Amino acid sequence: MRLTSAGGAGLTVAVLIIGTLAVPPAQAATGSRHAAESYAPDAAPDAAPGVDYQAEDAVITRGAVATNHTGYSGTGFVDYTNVAGSSVEFGVSATTAGTAPLTFRYANGTAVDRPMDISVNGTVIASGVSFPATANWDTWATRTVDAPLRPGTNTVRATATTANGGPNLDRLTVGATADSTAPSRPGEPRCTDIGPTSLTLGWSAATDNVGVTAYDLYEHGNKLAETPGTTTTRVLTGLAPSTTYNLTVIARDAAGNASPASVAVDCTTGVSSDPPPSAPGAPTVSGVTATSATLGWGAAGDDKGVVAYEVRSGAAVLATVTGTPPATTATVTGLACDAPFSLTVVAKDAAGGVSPASAAVSFTTGACPADGGVPGSPTTLSGGWTVPWGIAWLPDGAAALVTERDGFKVFKQTRSGTRTQIGTVPNTVTTDGEGGLLGVAVDPNWSTNHHVYFMHTAAEGNRIARMTYDGSTLSGYTVLLQGIKKNRYHNGGRLAFGPDGYLYATTGDGQTPALAQDRNSLNGKILRMTTAGKPAPGNPFDNHVYSLGHRNPQGLAFDRNGRLWEAEFGDSKYDELNLIKPGANYGWPTCEGTCGTAGMTNPKATWPVNLASPSGIAIVRNVIYLAALRGTRMYRIPINGDTESVSTPTSYYVGTYGRLRTVAKVPGADQLWLTTTNADNNGNQPDGSDKILKVTIG
Repeated sequence: MRLTSAGGAGLTVAVLIIGTLAVPPAQAATGSRHAAESYAPDAAPDAAPGVDYQAEDAVITRGAVATNHTGYSGTGFVDYTNVAGSSVEFGVSATTAGTAPLTFRYANGTAVDRPMDISVNGTVIASGVSFPATANWDTWATRTVDAPLRPGTNTVRATATTANGGPNLDRLTVGATADSTAPSRPGEPRCTDIGPTSLTLGWSAATDNVGVTAYDLYEHGNKLAETPGTTTTRVLTGLAPSTTYNLTVIARDAAGNASPASVAVDCTTGVSSDPPPSAPGAPTVSGVTATSATLGWGAAGDDKGVVAYEVRSGAAVLATVTGTPPATTATVTGLACDAPFSLTVVAKDAAGGVSPASAAVSFTTGACPADGGVPGSPTTLSGGWTVPWGIAWLPDGAAALVTERDGFKVFKQTRSGTRTQIGTVPNTVTTDGEGGLLGVAVDPNWSTNHHVYFMHTAAEGNRIARMTYDGSTLSGYTVLLQGIKKNRYHNGGRLAFGPDGYLYATTGDGQTPALAQDRNSLNGKILRMTTAGKPAPGNPFDNHVYSLGHRNPQGLAFDRNGRLWEAEFGDSKYDELNLIKPGANYGWPTCEGTCGTAGMTNPKATWPVNLASPSGIAIVRNVIYLAALRGTRMYRIPINGDTESVSTPTSYYVGTYGRLRTVAKVPGADQLWLTTTNADNNGNQPDGSDKILKVTIG
């Protein structure tokens, strides 16, 4: 036998397991609580934390550590041998006499109960405790017994009473269990008292096993406001006139559990009675360089005063000037070199009124520097797409696999422009937001095993699955990893194989920001795993987590030195480009953009959210190319040699092709494939209107 102990507040627990158990090691939480002696099947979770102990850290008799199911904590679970008398024995040391709840987390994928006797210091305190069937072996439940403990060492034994043995056991919690039950979905929102710059949003209350503490209000994926859990209305102010807002509500409890997003409601603000400003005077341009230009224009008029000017390329904003009154000059930076531009200026007033655009001023930026080539004018490789999301090249480089997010379809796209549907991914569902069929990756050994990998949204959450592609058709379906929480937005979804042969995946916070800082959660992370879906050897926390503190990462690419770069959506301030290191914490939700908090890793580049909303990235000639959705452009970001810094980003195709989702390097060529996703909820274009563009790096 092997004895493993861990200490908590007031209790020291030594774990001794006898039986067939398979549980991954987990890190013990601190704290405990004494409670009245009782047996409480599926007792309501308590807000106070307990101490968790993973079963595989104890001695196992007539059983083995297993990992052939999902949803366990740590690195595995304990599988009881099917025999009466198999048992798990824990040594528990208490500093004072009292009772403590003992909670067993288990799974039982059969149709029969697997009862056990629970004894303390040789006396059975609860006989035949029911461990009934769960939905399947991947679904976990809890059973709690309040145990009388004496000062010093106590023995706690869980003994199977039938020939079926005990259930699969994930862990034992000594003390109160954490609340892991999320509130229900709030009722459908409704808008009343709609004015030009404000409206009242109302909804029906959510329910929770402990209590709803707050409601978060979202416009698409960005949080606008929150209210106390006792309130089901909120006046939203500072809105723009004649603008449609897509609003949802999420309920949150004291433990940070977030509900699924409510049904979305579209509310359009009224027309402002305040006349908008007049058009600014015709702009002039000076100081043109390879990447910047200075514009000046005549002041606009307004009855109450202009509060801002925007310099625009089409509908895309390149610069904003504010002040009282705002200046009538601006230097626009980050422009593409050797490229033509036609810019206008609009004025805005305090009521949200927007003037007509000024006359346009046209110019061409200066010659390009020789630091890795620059992208040329795109050509259309293929059309007829609806939200093409993931791209993964087959080993011969002649074609790639491409996923469509909302239709769940997978296509083979050749370099010559031919596309052929090869199948769909089973069990995929939409979230009417950012979920659906997302990333795709091709096994480095595809020529021998024909394996391809997908990340997709399913009924219970987001999954990583494997299928077989024989060169013409997709078949088979194996779930490699689940337990990644989903929501309408913030599902992550990018997959990529690293130079080490392991599969990397990005996961969003599922609109539950606290999960991004939880090392035992799969959300808000970059994951690293084997092709069987197990944690890759050498992962920093002995689980699937490679890095943490991410909000909604959707870009992954490896540079010439094998280093991993990542791009992610910010909330209301800054989007990020990060250099990823194992075990590093990238700050969300503590920080958004550059952070001064100890232990947090700062991004290598940031953008205001209206100028980026980054999705895919690719690297060609030591230069990062980043596709921007809301920013409607592609950024070019040179890496400074082999250092960990980057040069100033520059913008290409601003406003020309709309929302750009994915950028992928063409194997063996200085070319990129670039996808549009204007047929998504934000682009509002019809299905089939998206394209894959081909870009040559000159």
